[in-house]
Amino acid sequence: MGAAVHNSGGGKRRRRNRSRARAMSEINVTPFVDVMLVLLIIFMVAAPLMTVGIPIELPKTAANALPGEQEEPLTITLAADGAVSIQTTEVDRADLIGRLRAIAAERDGNRVYLRADGAVPYSDVVQIMGALNKGGFDNIGLVTDAGGPSLDAPEG
Repeated sequence: MGAAVHNSGGGKRRRRNRSRARAMSEINVTPFVDVMLVLLIIFMVAAPLMTVGIPIELPKTAANALPGEQEEPLTITLAADGAVSIQTTEVDRADLIGRLRAIAAERDGNRVYLRADGAVPYSDVVQIMGALNKGGFDNIGLVTDAGGPSLDAPEG
């Protein structure tokens, strides 16, 4: 009772010819996703830094933020030293109404944001608001920092 091992291949195995490179039929999206995530993080970090760059100390308030707009908002800044700026360009007070009328003629909306330093007297802020109204902007938003005192806060 003997057992025999039978090898029908003659001892040689056939191998496929793998030296020929085949074209890859799938797109590898991993590098694309990695680049997009890096860009997303960069823009998320950089977006808050792209606000108007005139340094002022905004007053704190508990008011809610205004809803966003389609076009870039017009920002008027009243600095502590009394300088008035449209966006980042300083403007003489005598030329303010004329410049505002020219800007209002080119814009679709009439919303403007007024940024005034907390040290500026209220009378100066009201004068600028009057100039904004004469210049064609009657939708004025006052810019403040959030997290300030609330009038309905319990006394402690």
